Amino acid sequence: MSKVKVAFICVHNSCRSQMAEALGKHLASDTFESYSAGTELRPQINQDAVRIIKDLHNIDMNETQKSKLLNDIPEVDVVITMGCNVACPSLPSRYREDWGLEDPSGKTDEEFIKTAKLIEEKVIDLRERLSNNEILI
Repeated sequence: MSKVKVAFICVHNSCRSQMAEALGKHLASDTFESYSAGTELRPQINQDAVRIIKDLHNIDMNETQKSKLLNDIPEVDVVITMGCNVACPSLPSRYREDWGLEDPSGKTDEEFIKTAKLIEEKVIDLRERLSNNEILI
């Protein structure tokens, strides 16, 4: 059986969803495949997010990821929205939840670290719920 495919989405696919994709690949690749996307592209991933994830987990998102649109990723089983303060992007899936995370863009390193650690906790929780069949796909 193939792994569950999880998409982390937000409008710009430059910060929270990118951190979630990186942490999903790092912490849960045994359980699910991680993708991120948005409805608009940014020329590059938020460099504060890149720096914080590199500092916390030694992952260089500039090397492994780029900003993607919803139609740039495969069909997915699970959609996780990051907590858009505008109309959240929609993507067909078998399960969907919103993580309600504030966008740290333009804020302090402490806010980026707080957001990264929340995403880490939520990725681990998602991995556990999928592994324990608490989310039926």
